Amino acid sequence: MAFILGSGSPRRLELLGQLGIVPDDVRPPDVDETPLKGELPRDYCMRVTRDKVRAVAAEASDLVLCADTTVALGRRILGKPRDAGEAAQFLLALSGRRHRVITAVALRRGDQLWQRDVVSQVKMKRLSDEELNGYLATGDWEGKAGAYAIQGPAGALIPWISGSFTGIVGLPLAETAVLLQAAGYPLYKDQMQ
Repeated sequence: MAFILGSGSPRRLELLGQLGIVPDDVRPPDVDETPLKGELPRDYCMRVTRDKVRAVAAEASDLVLCADTTVALGRRILGKPRDAGEAAQFLLALSGRRHRVITAVALRRGDQLWQRDVVSQVKMKRLSDEELNGYLATGDWEGKAGAYAIQGPAGALIPWISGSFTGIVGLPLAETAVLLQAAGYPLYKDQMQ
């Protein structure tokens, strides 16, 4: 049985390491992440995560883990910005407001599927033009849902959160641990030997 991480995110790989897990392989799936018409952010995040975990090629005995993080402002899904202009639009929309960060996790072995999601609340400070332009210049917004990552330079823009910090980063560890245990996968297995 192999453990496969279905994600190219270095943050998810680091977070798995906190549970003592080093994947046998990393296979990022290629799935369409376009929201369906009228799809709500939480439903979207759960669906995309299921699509991802099903898209990873694996043996029936392998355990595959995938996750997706969605930034939601009300019913609006703020995905990964196409360019700096869209990143600026996302950040201005979030400026001075609370929003939700939803991370869904799915595990699959053969036809068995385990899935959870975590919703955290995040407040971004009101951004000055200088802060906005300075952050955009870092390039840290690229490839990040909502155009920011709390564990990077944008951490200085986030004065308040409620919920799972690791969920906001991209892999909620408490919920992931529950799923792994449900699937019979031991945590910290290398440390127990």
